[in-house]
Amino acid sequence: MSVDLRARIGELMDRVRPELAELVALRSVADPRQFPPEECTKAAEWVRDRFAELGFADARLEPTPDGSRAVVGSRRAADPDAPTVLLYAHYDVQPPLDESAWRTSPFELTEVDGRWYGRGTADCKGNIVMHLLALRALGDDIPVHLKLVVEGSEEQGTGGLEAYVAANPDVLRADTILVCDTGNAAVGQPAATVSLRGMANVVVTVEALASEVHSGMFGGPAPDALAALIQMLAGLRDGQGNTTIEGLDGTGTWHGEPYPPEQFRTDAGVYDGVGLLGDGTVSDMLWARPAVTVLGIDCPPVTGSSASIVPRAAARLNLRIPPGIDANDAHDALVAQLRDDAPWGVHVDIRTEAVGSPFEASVDGPGFEAMGAAMHEAYGTPMTTLGQGGSIPLCNVLADTYPDAEIILMGVEEPLALIHAPNESVDPFEIERLALSLALFLRGYGSAHD
Repeated sequence: MSVDLRARIGELMDRVRPELAELVALRSVADPRQFPPEECTKAAEWVRDRFAELGFADARLEPTPDGSRAVVGSRRAADPDAPTVLLYAHYDVQPPLDESAWRTSPFELTEVDGRWYGRGTADCKGNIVMHLLALRALGDDIPVHLKLVVEGSEEQGTGGLEAYVAANPDVLRADTILVCDTGNAAVGQPAATVSLRGMANVVVTVEALASEVHSGMFGGPAPDALAALIQMLAGLRDGQGNTTIEGLDGTGTWHGEPYPPEQFRTDAGVYDGVGLLGDGTVSDMLWARPAVTVLGIDCPPVTGSSASIVPRAAARLNLRIPPGIDANDAHDALVAQLRDDAPWGVHVDIRTEAVGSPFEASVDGPGFEAMGAAMHEAYGTPMTTLGQGGSIPLCNVLADTYPDAEIILMGVEEPLALIHAPNESVDPFEIERLALSLALFLRGYGSAHD
């Protein structure tokens, strides 16, 4: 039976590339300051129409409180007592960033050395076409009830779908929820993500003087806001690069699949001779310990700067928070340390942008077992478990709204995909094998409940 599915998916792969090309060509960045909102509307309509063709007769665009529209639909199985599976993806994408850094046009699907390049090919339009491929291969032979949600503002983090779920809990209620927005350890190495770090984003502003003053006339006794900010930021890490925030445990260990250091160096593009940070393993540092990153600094640029003392400087910080640490407590600890470390009585203002909780998935339910069996058969190697340093706040909302549901995180991404960066790409092998995994899962999970 699986041989038939494998062959069927292989035959249907010819449809995947042109469909993904159509989706990638839609510049669905959910930020009207950068791209026309009509691009997101076209992407949503494209998704709705394709799933409507596959039996989601009620597929529709649902407005969410942040102004985006989610594609929502359902498809009933013949057996009214069959379990329900929710399929999730998102059609919005990150902006292309520096287009001059792309080797190919970001919104034109281009094949290079067997990979398909373009913004959204992996995150997350590749998962949309993966869903379509799996459902087409199964045809009418789907022994589970299906629900669908493809959101339109995930990359903006504005919480539209989270608010929609809370306000409409029955619409997406399911026994197993497949959040297809993560990926594998490497091409051909299937994995489920079982841990997500939470996050706290803050902007800290330091003021010391009413205006710039001449560094020759006043330098020495006059307080320098930029120097004060640098001192505050330096206190957030120790000499080994460990994040050191008073009150946050920085000794956690990861017990799942390890991330080999040399593989990480390659994936992250670390230069030869530059050391990795922290006194734990790569997996510990990524998935089990808090990590603070300076995302940006407002201060005079080198070109155009003058011999003046800086009166005001600001930095945007991102704190990643592993499961086991409360996100609000972590945020408060970060803010407290920044204030305590501010030297010379400088004025400090700290504005919170966002706080999101970490997430830890259950791995002992029938859905997880069925997915493990499906991935093993599809890839020919066992499914492993990974953590992810990124945050998906929706998972916490789903867990709170549907406490009895299993949530499985998976997807076509892997380190070479370079999601959120220039030259994002997907390996079509991952689309094909993950579609086979999904098809085998739906068939096996449904049959287990007969």
